Amino acid sequence: MATAYQNLSEYDFNSVPDASEMNIGIVVAEWNKNITEKLLEGACNTLEKHGVKPENIVVKRVPGSFELTFGAKRLAETKELDAVIVLGCVVRGDTPHFDYVCSGVTQGITELNLMYDIPFIFGLLTTDTMQQSEDRAGGRYGNKGDEAAVTAIKMVNFSA
Repeated sequence: MATAYQNLSEYDFNSVPDASEMNIGIVVAEWNKNITEKLLEGACNTLEKHGVKPENIVVKRVPGSFELTFGAKRLAETKELDAVIVLGCVVRGDTPHFDYVCSGVTQGITELNLMYDIPFIFGLLTTDTMQQSEDRAGGRYGNKGDEAAVTAIKMVNFSA
């Protein structure tokens, strides 16, 4: 979804199923914490708006975005969860590191979705500038955390 055409926080509230019985895990990267904590706040607020009890939201932190896949796998193995959301932020720099991290996380989350019977939701911002990240973490394009939470609820319902 191109955020130039849609705000990440705008959606039809009534199209989201009741989530009052759901247990959701969230793995959040500490790198670019000023962004990822806003993504986490958005995700938790949206989950709670749709009925997920705060005690049914399990949050774990990993050092960086590359570690999101491992963290999500471990969380799914150790907790009874209906979905796992990964939240991170990778901003392009002067080296190919950006490409490797983004590719690794994308492939890793795809593989987890194929390996497990619960959905793993991709909430990784991959931007060219910090401003683009801020715009998508509660700024002018909404909050990717909101979108990830709505996606998690809908995918749990899809799986039911």
